[in-house]
Amino acid sequence: MPAKDGKLRDTDVADTRTLLRIIQSIPSPKAEPFKRWLAEVGKDRLDEIENPEIMMERMKRIYEQKGYPKEWVEKRVRGIAVRNELTDEWQQRGADERRDYAILTNEISHATFGLNVKEYKELKSLKKSHNLRDHMTDLELILTMLGEATATSLHRERDSFGMPELTVDARDGGEVAGNARRDIEQKSKKKVVSRDNYLTPNKAIDRKTD
Repeated sequence: MPAKDGKLRDTDVADTRTLLRIIQSIPSPKAEPFKRWLAEVGKDRLDEIENPEIMMERMKRIYEQKGYPKEWVEKRVRGIAVRNELTDEWQQRGADERRDYAILTNEISHATFGLNVKEYKELKSLKKSHNLRDHMTDLELILTMLGEATATSLHRERDSFGMPELTVDARDGGEVAGNARRDIEQKSKKKVVSRDNYLTPNKAIDRKTD
């Protein structure tokens, strides 16, 4: 890694998993609080596997602690469930998580909003590491859910398998949500797609639209 003198030096590094393993192996009493914390986190995760509602409630608390309104949090959590249901279908129908999920997601996004995920992030001034859905307005979240839920339904009704068929379903699902978006914009005279985001900690985004 680059040193202060600008030269590359051999450096010991560790990812999160390795750091936690190192902490577990430290015999010092000073490491005991960290070990107890790891044990508590492990117990919490086992409880969540046994009862997924616990995980949902924890997720809600985390979002609320970050400053998100409760009404928004409810939509976000519901959106996660819709998304998981869709990706379960993709997994069972021949899509590769590392290669194909992003392609199918972009199909739904573009048909719904006229933007793929990268373009949407750029519009909202988000970094690559940011989760786009964590920065959507209520309507954007609702339309995302509509597009993904429709795609899930089409996969099942058409018994689709393989990327060509799944791509058609994804595009069709997105078009249903896209038509709803255009109807909303026509009635409200305002664009649904917004530049707003939640980048400012503990502060809800403004509801202004472009």
